[in-house]
Amino acid sequence: MRRTITIPAAIALATIALTGCSAASSSNDTSSGGVTAPMVDQGSEFSSEEGTTGTVVAPEDRQVITTGYVTITVDDPMTAADDAVRITEQAGGRIDGRNEYAPQDDTDKGSATLTLRIPTETLTATLDKLRELGTVQEVSLNSSDVTMVTQDLDARITALRASIDRMLVLQSNATDIDALIQLETAITDRQAELEGLESQQRYYADQVSLSTVTLNLVSEYNAPVTQPDTFLSGLLAGWNAFVAFFAGLLVALGVLLPWLIFAGIITFVVIWIVRWRRKRKAAVPPVE
Repeated sequence: MRRTITIPAAIALATIALTGCSAASSSNDTSSGGVTAPMVDQGSEFSSEEGTTGTVVAPEDRQVITTGYVTITVDDPMTAADDAVRITEQAGGRIDGRNEYAPQDDTDKGSATLTLRIPTETLTATLDKLRELGTVQEVSLNSSDVTMVTQDLDARITALRASIDRMLVLQSNATDIDALIQLETAITDRQAELEGLESQQRYYADQVSLSTVTLNLVSEYNAPVTQPDTFLSGLLAGWNAFVAFFAGLLVALGVLLPWLIFAGIITFVVIWIVRWRRKRKAAVPPVE
């Protein structure tokens, strides 16, 4: 039996081919790990005043991810950690991680490490409040511009949504079984791709809106050691090393003292037994 294809089915198949080509051309990936190449729009947003093609992005439209770490010496790391949580939450941020290390003695008061997510627009003001917790030892902030990546994601998502909408219209009007099956498959594939792109879009939006700062709160005992740069600081560092050496020597002696006493007692008993046996042999007359 000869199979006939209706006109709507032919139109649907032709539309699938065209939309497939356009979607493929709009989703070209680089060969180095799947990083998407930015799309170039012919609109006024990407055209310079001189008429040459380029990318013009207003400063307020830049998408920047900020990360960094801060180390602060405080009197009580546990109390300072609670204060840091309060400061971050009052700024509209959140805590993504918190590790605390209990104090070991009166000198070592422990430490705390927090992963702070701080709103980018209040990052500077929040860091100024965190500095007041103690003495700042280290501050490092890094910025990564992802404007082109986010613009490319937006363009690809818009194109995919439009393609899916057109296919849904074709699906509702199609009467041929083969066309319906092909349309269903194409819609499913594009919806899966759309969900993946939207997930990336949400990730970048979260990273841009909230800066990630690792806050290290340490006591004076755990503070980073600074190199002496004057005669007095060198003399003080040498004296501290001298005292620390003998303090460590006394600790080692305290650990070994019980074992030394035990070893001395065993040695004394062995020597006494050996001498006693020698005296006993000397007292016994030889057998003729």
